[in-house]
Amino acid sequence: MPDYFLISVSNRENLEICLDKNLAGFTGSINGVWAFWDISEGDYVSFLFAARARNLYEVKRKIAVKNPEKNSPWPPIVLRSGREYNFPFRLILSPVREFNEPLVRQEFSFVAENLLLRGGYRKTHFQADTSTLYSASQMGEKVSDEKKIANFDEDSLFEPKITFKKEMENPPYVYRFHELILQALIRKKLKSGYLKQLIKELELLYSSSDFDVIGEKALPEGYVDLFLKQKHPVGTDSYVLIEVKTGKAIRKDFKQLQKYLSYVKEEARAAVLVARDFPKSFKDYISSPLIKAYRYSFDSISSDRLYTFDELVGKLTLTYAGGV
Repeated sequence: MPDYFLISVSNRENLEICLDKNLAGFTGSINGVWAFWDISEGDYVSFLFAARARNLYEVKRKIAVKNPEKNSPWPPIVLRSGREYNFPFRLILSPVREFNEPLVRQEFSFVAENLLLRGGYRKTHFQADTSTLYSASQMGEKVSDEKKIANFDEDSLFEPKITFKKEMENPPYVYRFHELILQALIRKKLKSGYLKQLIKELELLYSSSDFDVIGEKALPEGYVDLFLKQKHPVGTDSYVLIEVKTGKAIRKDFKQLQKYLSYVKEEARAAVLVARDFPKSFKDYISSPLIKAYRYSFDSISSDRLYTFDELVGKLTLTYAGGV
């Protein structure tokens, strides 16, 4: 099942370029490459600007463009600090439906809640659930005529890599391993088949096909990194919360997850803390039987090598570490 994302656009000029060229762009920042890796070919997207959703597109191809400062339809973004960002990461889009709808519509409530709790457009993209995609697929008018699709010189493209050494970092070509990257890796791992195993280990009476795997969900107590939400709830919803830490977990990480549980209350079926390692006494930190600990690791990793995102998805292992 494809995912559905709303992509934040910084200003009207950039929005018009996106609409005209059927193209989405992300900056060379860590948030930009996170969005690029989080969204897959075959997913669906809409543009988000001024609290309105524009059109529905299928992602036909993802590309990264060399020297984006010389090869970009969008002007660079200049921050108050003076730092300048261009748009190397791009999605080539195929239009599906045309609409211009306010987020106050009930059909967009899942995304609108994220925006409200975040206090605005602080992220590059917002993932919606399956029901929102179903609704968007019926809005506006179906695109009936053939629309132009952006083309790029293959020699101008590259594939961004990941490093575990700070001195090898070189955005937008190489990024140091980061919590957002781990978050996206785990989401893709779950989507690629591991969710079935996780549900079994958590002893949940559901199928993997029952859940949306949502990347980052805003809650009143903060932002949970991954959020499993039942696609078709009957009577009450069912959630699994997943918090991700790149390093060794500490007591406050478990307390943070407990706060998230206090918000979703009876709708929570489990809460998972994923970390590189845990203290020997970590079970003393767990205050709910719903909280489970998992270690992440990568098979046969060398700190001197660069890795593609897909390579790390294949090497990622999640191992149950315990609960109460």
